[in-house]
Amino acid sequence: MIGVLVSGTGTNLQVLLDEGLPVVAVASNTSTARALERAAEAGVPTAVFELSAFPDRAARDNAIADWLEQHAVELVVCAGYMHLLEPTFLARFPGRVVNVHPAPLPEFPGAHPLEDLLAAGAEQAAATVHYVDEGVDTGAVIASEPVAVRPGDSVEALRERVHEAEHRLLPKVVRALCAR
Repeated sequence: MIGVLVSGTGTNLQVLLDEGLPVVAVASNTSTARALERAAEAGVPTAVFELSAFPDRAARDNAIADWLEQHAVELVVCAGYMHLLEPTFLARFPGRVVNVHPAPLPEFPGAHPLEDLLAAGAEQAAATVHYVDEGVDTGAVIASEPVAVRPGDSVEALRERVHEAEHRLLPKVVRALCAR
């Protein structure tokens, strides 16, 4: 059973849903995430855990973990979730939290990897799925699909091609992890 954490439009969530993977819960840190609508349209329970509703990030993350456990979640997929997870959250799902990242790791971690990659003159971006640990995109890489940087690429053009690769890679990796 998969729980998905989201912050944005939810295209990676939609791919998981379209592939028929057992998504049983979708949580967000923001009530305006389009991904929540996608989940609701698919009949998947949703919840919002805005940081402002909690005394601190640890309390918020524990509330998310409680909610996911109530839905019998075994694997947590961060699909465009733009907050770091607290160690207490990760301890409740040991080795069972993964993230999709739009660049090669460990070379380009963080919130703006495509901008960093282009500024560095790198020849390749990547769709990368990795385990989440306490660092910023420092968990072990599970799988990666390279995406060539084309001459004159804008961040937006490169992001579109990386998303296409993510949409191929993420469901394969999640399916394999669910089969374990």
